[in-house]
Amino acid sequence: MLSAADPGGVIATLDPARHVLIAGPTASGKSALALAIAARQGGVVVNADALQVWSCWRVLTARPTAADHAAAPHLLYGHVAPDRAYSVGDWLAEVAALIATGQRLIVAGGTGLYLTALTRGLAVIPPVPPGIRARGDAWLAAGGLGEMVAALDAPTAAGIDLRNPARVQRAWEVLAATGRGLADWQADTPAPLIGPDAAARLVIQANRDRLAQRIEARFDAMLDQGALDEVRAVLPHWFPAAQWARAIGAAELVAHLTGRATLAEAHDRAVIATRQYAKSQRIWFRGRMRDWRPVAASV
Repeated sequence: MLSAADPGGVIATLDPARHVLIAGPTASGKSALALAIAARQGGVVVNADALQVWSCWRVLTARPTAADHAAAPHLLYGHVAPDRAYSVGDWLAEVAALIATGQRLIVAGGTGLYLTALTRGLAVIPPVPPGIRARGDAWLAAGGLGEMVAALDAPTAAGIDLRNPARVQRAWEVLAATGRGLADWQADTPAPLIGPDAAARLVIQANRDRLAQRIEARFDAMLDQGALDEVRAVLPHWFPAAQWARAIGAAELVAHLTGRATLAEAHDRAVIATRQYAKSQRIWFRGRMRDWRPVAASV
């Protein structure tokens, strides 16, 4: 019999000895499928959502519940304090440590960059000094996109979208900071931690209209479960540019708590922002995960 968490009967087709990677848009049932796999076949559920790592957000990012943790081990959820910086490189290092233990990992999340880096490798590029970034910002602001393109090394220029100012600036910053082109750094990308043959790779596909309904219902549930209190608790430390402040719904609820929006307005804006995020996730998955196995959503 198929369960709500496994509507396509995918679990029966999985090799219990191999890792499982689950991608999908927000609110599409990734966590439920991961938990069902762990409960039936064993393994530890590992977070691949860049917003669920923050300790300050339990309700607002729909982290697994206490009951979920009791049913199967869940790792890399809510383990990063807001005063820390956290990158995809940090996440990969933590996943590498888990792989080294020999456990079967069931990696689930909607952050495409995390999952792509896990399965394709990540170029380790030194951070760009703030001064160089400020020069790049000023150069583009002055209309210098063409000049910045001309300053790039040929291999990098041939491999990026030269009409995208953010991509061009990133490439120029790397060259200016390190003396090596971005293409050169990417050529040194190490082997992926989990290659194509080491895991079942699943990408959940959800009906857009049904997912939109699910997103709104879930945000309503978040409000009922204390999301507003969660945001109120971080107000004394609120900094919109911080990594942890990017949790969808946080800025909207801050606007309500500071008198700049009614709760209804904050609700509607958060739902719209979540739908837009889900759209961007689907675009990422279509572009970079074409060789992953599609799985029907449970919503």
